[in-house]
Amino acid sequence: MSTTPPEHSPATTDAPAPAPNPADELLQRVVQGAHDGIDRIAEQAAPRLRQLHDGAQDAGERVQAKADELRGLGENWTDGLRDTVRQHPIAAVATALAVGVLIARLTR
Repeated sequence: MSTTPPEHSPATTDAPAPAPNPADELLQRVVQGAHDGIDRIAEQAAPRLRQLHDGAQDAGERVQAKADELRGLGENWTDGLRDTVRQHPIAAVATALAVGVLIARLTR
């Protein structure tokens, strides 16, 4: 068996590293500047987005509370009207008839 001397592999060469390209350095600085700018914008936007979210959530809760209040008011009004109709059925029918006639004349 004969041994042959090992050849130099590309990983073991002692070739000098290529000189950095000025265009590559400029591109790296531009990219890094863009990343830094995006990071600053994100840091400034995060609290404002939280405020917007909290404001929208508060508005939604207020709308829901108002809807519940109006629903309760409508139920109270309906209950009162039912009681009135039960107490005065003839007057209720006469009122309904008069309103029907009025609407019919207005739509002619």
